Amino acid sequence: MKRYFSLTLITTAILAGCATTSITSDDVAKGYNSIQADEIAKHVKVLASDEFGGRAPSSEGEKLTLDYLTKEFTALGFNPGNGDSFFQEVPLVSLEADSDMVLNIGGKDYQYKKDMVMGSSRISAQEGIENSELVFVGYGVNAPEYNWNDYEGLDVKGKTVVMLVNDPGFATKDPALFTGDAMTYYGRWTYKYEEASRQGAAGAIIIHETAPASYPWSVVENSWSGEQFGFVKENNNMDRVAVEGWVTVDVAKELFSKAGLDFETAKANAAKGAYHVDMGDLTATVNVKNTIKKSVSYNFIATLPGSKTPDEHIIYSAHWDHLGTDKNRKGDQIYNGAHDNATGTAGMIEVAEAFTKLGKRPDRSMTFLAVTAEEQGLLGSKYYAANPVIPANKTVANINMDSLNLLGKVKDISVVGIGKSQMDELLATAAKEQGRTVSGDPKPSSGGYYRSDHFAFANMGVPAMYAGGGTQAFDDETANYRKRMSLVLRGCYHQPCDRYRDEWDLSGAVQDLQLFYKVGFDISQQTQWPTWNENSEFQRKK
Repeated sequence: MKRYFSLTLITTAILAGCATTSITSDDVAKGYNSIQADEIAKHVKVLASDEFGGRAPSSEGEKLTLDYLTKEFTALGFNPGNGDSFFQEVPLVSLEADSDMVLNIGGKDYQYKKDMVMGSSRISAQEGIENSELVFVGYGVNAPEYNWNDYEGLDVKGKTVVMLVNDPGFATKDPALFTGDAMTYYGRWTYKYEEASRQGAAGAIIIHETAPASYPWSVVENSWSGEQFGFVKENNNMDRVAVEGWVTVDVAKELFSKAGLDFETAKANAAKGAYHVDMGDLTATVNVKNTIKKSVSYNFIATLPGSKTPDEHIIYSAHWDHLGTDKNRKGDQIYNGAHDNATGTAGMIEVAEAFTKLGKRPDRSMTFLAVTAEEQGLLGSKYYAANPVIPANKTVANINMDSLNLLGKVKDISVVGIGKSQMDELLATAAKEQGRTVSGDPKPSSGGYYRSDHFAFANMGVPAMYAGGGTQAFDDETANYRKRMSLVLRGCYHQPCDRYRDEWDLSGAVQDLQLFYKVGFDISQQTQWPTWNENSEFQRKK
């Protein structure tokens, strides 16, 4: 295997004020070159095996995963990251809605999974809406900084709001509208349910369309059915809408027609400015019966203490969880989650091992955080951010790993949320050593910066990097392979077919992990902390 590594910049300061170090360039190279495709594959095969059952929170698969991480990090000589424990408790409650529900609108029953998926975030055995008036609220956005409020002058108490996925910038591609094609947090389903709840609505329904959602209806079927996890709150989430869910775009078109409206016209109006319209005499009725289980899941945290300032940490993160096992499903019932995110968890182990190859520990501590319940709305990282084991003012930076590159070597590296912090400059310097350039998010409309665990760190004010893969194949052979494998990966997102495959080309994952190792090492040795750029919405609290 060809090594993409130059030693010329190892002893060069990346930012002004870089501290000197007795770690040799040979030591750094040993760590860099220790990251190997066969080692990544070894970990993925275990974590994504049927034995682990899809690694659902609070399952036997969680126990097996945590045991595996404990064994691996203990063998590497890492210390428990939470006092004398490798674990941080995350209290969760799971709600599993009965699948026999029907949604009745306009005298017609719509079927669970086929036409709609409904549920409730309220910790209650039964919730529902009955003859609740429907009102279309465009994108369901209240964004003062963009002078946009789809709810302006509207009282939705007791009503069910129907809204589009994503935000107006996606529809128009106008860079002056929100952030153009790049989704903002206002485009995320989490925000839309939160805002509908703040407005006092009884129910909230998102219209699914594949392009603006960035995933097909099958993902809604699999991800929003079965056990849905949330936090245990004193108010049992009674401040949330009673019912929240999705309908297919075909159902939406039928409903708009019944209301005497044209769906495409209403959608176009919603992109022009704040917009809402009553949906005639249409009302919605659905009953959601929940099976409630309270449990404790765990974040995993391990630390290699720094040699000079051990109280300052660079945190690497990845989520260990996936969707578990659906015993009601015909055929393959296990969502193995090999790509998403056994690869990121395996990569985290590989980067951790690389730091043990140094002759001396880095100046700052290197901490590895594997979080739970990412697939349920970033719950593990949200809990960590609200209850940080390492305070924000001692967390120098975050590097997140989610679904590594399985498409072979590339000439660039894609940065999700490019331009937000100095982390981009550090990455660009390391990438240059591999002969690679830094490029932006290849699919900004998917809102990737708000969809993985680095987002929790960003909200803490910690510069957080989420990068990986690229669009420029290393050679023609790789380009042809990428075309074939891209189709497989796209069709297996949140599907049982997301399992380990021998034909994966992990050389691109190796490239990226080597960069993540190098960026973390550089940050660990420099005096200055990386900062957010002035135009970023994330800043450290004073």
